[in-house]
Amino acid sequence: MTRSTTDEAAVPPLPSPKERRRLREAKSLSEEEVAAAVGVTRATVRSWETGRASPRGRKRALYAKLIAAEPAVKPEVVKPPVVTAEAAAGVAGPSAVIPATPDLPDAPPLPESPSPAAPASDPPPRPAPVSDTRPGAVAADDRSHTAEVPGRPSGTAEAQDERRVSPAEAFDELYARTAPGLVRQTYLLTGRRALARESVERAFELAWQRWPEVAVDRDPAGWVRAAAYEYAMSPWHRLRRTHRHPDAPPTEAGKRALFDALLDLPPAYRRTLLLYDGVGLDLPETAAETEASTPAAAGRLMTARAAVAERLPELADAAPAEQSALLQDRIGGLARAEHVPVPRPARAVRTGSESKARLWTRAAVAGVALLIAVTGLTLHTAPTHYEQPISPPERVGGVPPRGGPQKLTAQDLKLQKSLNEQVAHGPERLVPQLE
Repeated sequence: MTRSTTDEAAVPPLPSPKERRRLREAKSLSEEEVAAAVGVTRATVRSWETGRASPRGRKRALYAKLIAAEPAVKPEVVKPPVVTAEAAAGVAGPSAVIPATPDLPDAPPLPESPSPAAPASDPPPRPAPVSDTRPGAVAADDRSHTAEVPGRPSGTAEAQDERRVSPAEAFDELYARTAPGLVRQTYLLTGRRALARESVERAFELAWQRWPEVAVDRDPAGWVRAAAYEYAMSPWHRLRRTHRHPDAPPTEAGKRALFDALLDLPPAYRRTLLLYDGVGLDLPETAAETEASTPAAAGRLMTARAAVAERLPELADAAPAEQSALLQDRIGGLARAEHVPVPRPARAVRTGSESKARLWTRAAVAGVALLIAVTGLTLHTAPTHYEQPISPPERVGGVPPRGGPQKLTAQDLKLQKSLNEQVAHGPERLVPQLE
């Protein structure tokens, strides 16, 4: 047992699930190849890359060695910048702020359909985030600070001098930077303003409950975005009267056509199109967030673009690169034009998350206490042995006469007496004589 514990401790810590998949695809390794090298199934490798499980022991060492990043790239992945005291207090510079109505960044052109000869894991170039220089505006990309770990020093002498922000300040900074734009994205995903705001607030409440996990994640904004999208796309919302039908579409003909085209897409295709052409994720990141393979995500994206191009004639004759830029511009314009509800302040979200956590904790404790009480009462009142119940008396009729020998008659008694008094010898014993 000591040897296995020491061996597992000697293995370097694994990156986040999304980073595991990115490193594997960067080396052009398929899930089958990794599974064969480690000695597990393909489903196990997929569970490692989605965060549902984590390798242990010898398999953990083999998996970490197989997907190990190059030394030149590893510091950029692991080493996060520090959120300064000014940024945590809300006094951010041009590169640390986000607009209340963010512009979605330019999406990269769609790569060619992956073929068996050429692996589809090579990600297309990431676009530069689009910044807004208007007063009070902020950077439009939700991922402009996704590599930051708020409140965590980077290890340099300069970062050691910076004041470490509290978890609440780091959460408030992330909320102020990403919540307004995320509400607009979720509205395009669902077509319901109230549901978009509810989904984003619910995602941030969940993030505050799991803040130690979210704070060290490679992409905190992506973690919250995935949680908001999952909640917004839940089919159970159809049972709620307020969210049964989408809101009224825009009045402008072009925006209305795009709005209707988005809502007519299947949820998985709509989410893929919004992440790639709206948010600006590359193809592997889009596939990882939608829990699909890269070829499947590329197929969904091309199908969604073709369906939207049928509603928008200007996209039909455009090249793939121009089509991506036009879609990004149209989606960004639709997001900015619609009036979506403003999310609650970050303090209110944190307070609501803590209140719900306390409520669920008390409900769980009360349920356990009630179960213990019912079990104790049952054990106290239950009999210690089985007692057969007594049947109630009933009148029985139609009973047949008692069987067995009948009462002897006078002649039978006389014969019995004669046989007992004398002993018969010879043949005459067979026929007794009666007097």
